[in-house]
Amino acid sequence: MKPFPPRNGKRAFITGITGQDGSYLAELLISKGYEVWGMIRRSSSFNTGRIDSIYQDRHEPDVRLRLCYGDLNDASSINHLLRTVRPDEIYNLGAQSHVKVSFEIPEYTAEVTALGTIRLLEAIREEGITARFYQASSSEQFGNAVESPQTEATPFAPRSPYALAKVFAHQAVRIYRESYDLFAVNGIMFNHESPRRGETFVTRKISRAAARIACGLQECLFLGNLAAQRDWGFAGDYVEAMWLMLQQDRPDDFVICTGQSHSVREFCELCFAEVKLPLQWQGTGFEETGVGPDGCVLVRIDPNYFRPAEVDRLDGDYSKARRELGWQPKVTFSELAKMMVAADLELARG
Repeated sequence: MKPFPPRNGKRAFITGITGQDGSYLAELLISKGYEVWGMIRRSSSFNTGRIDSIYQDRHEPDVRLRLCYGDLNDASSINHLLRTVRPDEIYNLGAQSHVKVSFEIPEYTAEVTALGTIRLLEAIREEGITARFYQASSSEQFGNAVESPQTEATPFAPRSPYALAKVFAHQAVRIYRESYDLFAVNGIMFNHESPRRGETFVTRKISRAAARIACGLQECLFLGNLAAQRDWGFAGDYVEAMWLMLQQDRPDDFVICTGQSHSVREFCELCFAEVKLPLQWQGTGFEETGVGPDGCVLVRIDPNYFRPAEVDRLDGDYSKARRELGWQPKVTFSELAKMMVAADLELARG
């Protein structure tokens, strides 16, 4: 496993490359001439669907993307890979990233999301690698924030094991940056979605259900808290901000968001309107239902989908990123919903 000289002189290493963000980031870096290495876990089934279009056999002479086995739970594999690849940039996108699931497997969430970051930082330090390091932080770290909108200076108040693990990782990056003079940054990403979003996440669950119901493949969608509000953007826009953070003269942390907050109910209404099934809401709380134009219940609330501790509203301020990175979101909330429904309609019809 010998790296080839990258075409622009840069080599990137990505954890979580098979996920939504990892696939968009890999495409972006390859378009800029990088040689991209992605760390994947051994699995009995293929999970590389999001990156199949850019993956080439590692024995080809002009390799754009190379995949290698490793695990954020295994420090030896991380040290070996970084020692072998010697990347110029490292993007840590790997995590147990589902908030609701983190309440059910809190120890595993902390092991991968929190300690996995420490293992990467230690590998950089121990191996003497001069790579620039990006850590995927999360708006969930703010919890029920003391101020709105949230900025880089807003205190963290995590309300889930996932958010707690992300705070640990965020502060670890800051400590290593200050203690060992590493170029290490935190991107505090607010919710970002796309047609590549996992099907268990609420936005994709909604867009997929709207498409399948419209095609007669599903009867009803079950959701949790419709009133929860989030700042939702497009993942393809957000990975550009990740890259920009590592191109600066000095390391710093940035909030990445759209500056607008919308409820789960709003996203649901947009998706169903896109398939010509406008919703009428009946009842309140656990009894709430969304009724279609023919009187059929298309959306129903299931208390099992409520979190033990809910975050009511998150909305960010990306002024610093706009000012210092020259970044701003391109895809609007309504355009995002249309994009996701269109992709899921194509899948449902197939």
